[in-house]
Amino acid sequence: MEEYVYFNEKGLEFPLSETIKVVSTLDEIDDASFIVSNSKDVKSEVFAREIDFYIKNSQDSFSKKIQNVQKLYELNAIRFDYAEDISYTQEVSNKVLIVGDEAQSEAFLSKVEDDEFDVWNVTADIVKSISGHIGNLSVIVDGSSNDVTLNVDQIVWYDATPMAVNQSGTLDPNETSLDEVLTTLRANVEKFEYKKFTTYDNTICQYHERREETCGKCEEVCPTIAIIKVDDKKHLEFSQIDCHGCGGCISVCPSGALDYAPTNRDSLFEMSKLYKGSIPLVIPEKMDLDSLDVSLKENVLPFAIEGEKFLHEASLLTLLQESGSSVIFYSDFLSKGTKDTIQILNDVYKKRYNKKAIYLAMTKEELVLALEEVDFVENSRYTINQVNTKKREIFSLRLKNIVGEEDYGVVNTGEHLHYGKIQVNEDACTLCLSCVAACNVDALVANVSDNSLRINPSVCTSCGYCLASCPEKECISLQEDTLELNPMWFTEQLLAKDTLYACIECGKEFATTKAVEKIAKMMSPIFASDPIKERTLYCCETCKPKVMMQSFRQNPDAYNNKVGAL
Repeated sequence: MEEYVYFNEKGLEFPLSETIKVVSTLDEIDDASFIVSNSKDVKSEVFAREIDFYIKNSQDSFSKKIQNVQKLYELNAIRFDYAEDISYTQEVSNKVLIVGDEAQSEAFLSKVEDDEFDVWNVTADIVKSISGHIGNLSVIVDGSSNDVTLNVDQIVWYDATPMAVNQSGTLDPNETSLDEVLTTLRANVEKFEYKKFTTYDNTICQYHERREETCGKCEEVCPTIAIIKVDDKKHLEFSQIDCHGCGGCISVCPSGALDYAPTNRDSLFEMSKLYKGSIPLVIPEKMDLDSLDVSLKENVLPFAIEGEKFLHEASLLTLLQESGSSVIFYSDFLSKGTKDTIQILNDVYKKRYNKKAIYLAMTKEELVLALEEVDFVENSRYTINQVNTKKREIFSLRLKNIVGEEDYGVVNTGEHLHYGKIQVNEDACTLCLSCVAACNVDALVANVSDNSLRINPSVCTSCGYCLASCPEKECISLQEDTLELNPMWFTEQLLAKDTLYACIECGKEFATTKAVEKIAKMMSPIFASDPIKERTLYCCETCKPKVMMQSFRQNPDAYNNKVGAL
């Protein structure tokens, strides 16, 4: 397999790097396969449609174009090398259910060959439920006397309801056309190919196996049944075959437990480094580039992505700082997480640089205006090695560089992207550290050098599980949806501190003073008639039984009388 090929029957006005094989006819490459190609007509692992879009519309000089076309090939090679989007296949037979009236069914049958599909037809009003996925769909319909289960492989549903499109395998002719639906049906028969779009780390998931539900954003925003919460076990179940690959779950995941398999965090970082000195124009796959005719001013370089919703605060800030420029995001739809991200980053950049971070363009007209206004942001470029770093840490490290030693006030976070600050009532805290054990993003930590509880607010997700885990009343409170732009926000802050209590028998430090005093206060009235028992309240786990045994040896009759009375 060769690396790069550029195919254009009309040729080019300028040469390309010698690493790119340039051809004007397919005969020149026969049946060769490449990693990256600008054309669907060439067999390749990655089709980079943005290459011709850039060549056609860029106002860069020829020398700059040569460099940037090379970059676009390298960007896609990085994406290919880092991708975790494993491909799968599902067997699909020709069983098709048409949900529509008689005329719609006849229209379908008039366009297919005899015996091409094994077709059933029902009206929408009798469909009660659908389960399964393409190739294995169970449709329960209301029969004349009992429910009937129809096992089919694909569904053609005219004016499909939300129930119809929750899972894969349903097509609506009124959304596209009957001809397009038939083309898709035929392509799916025998083998339906799909990819893995999400990766999952349950160790930092803020839903997984928690006693109380503090998160579940991914399932809430999923437009299908690709993510399901199993509430009795607090587990997430993923159905990759039902996933659209939009990435909406990625952008709302607070801890970064979910990542986008086609372009994961490490991939995006490596790609972003190539945008140094360029102005990124982010373009999701669903946006039409073939007919988009706009003038890309000098230094604007497309950043093609697959899903339109997976970009979050860490990924976009990475692209901003590695390029040293504002970014244009060209999409006719925004996910809840990405929308909050754009608001937060624009507020941060406005306070620090008096510039806009992200120019959102949802139409061609808005894109033209954004291309006129976008520019580099002075002193904003910053790079770190963030490979294998978690989402929250990436954002924290990069935001810390923006803030420096100044105080730029407070930014309010959005409905779907939460930051906040834990506060502790030190008088009530016994440093039992239940909150530290509950925090799976390491925002709360125990400092053994001074017996203290501390927090790094910049990585706190405001999930509230520490509140649910704290055994003390009115001990922990949460200030939600604020992000402080000052140096203290990025350092461990003291929440509570105590001394260690020394065993009155051996002198071993075995608990915090507050914990011992709290237990002693509760138990002393109960043990008031027995000084030995009361003394054990102040003993370590080793000395406590020794003191009790000593009491027995000194007065065994009294002990036996107590046992006999029981």
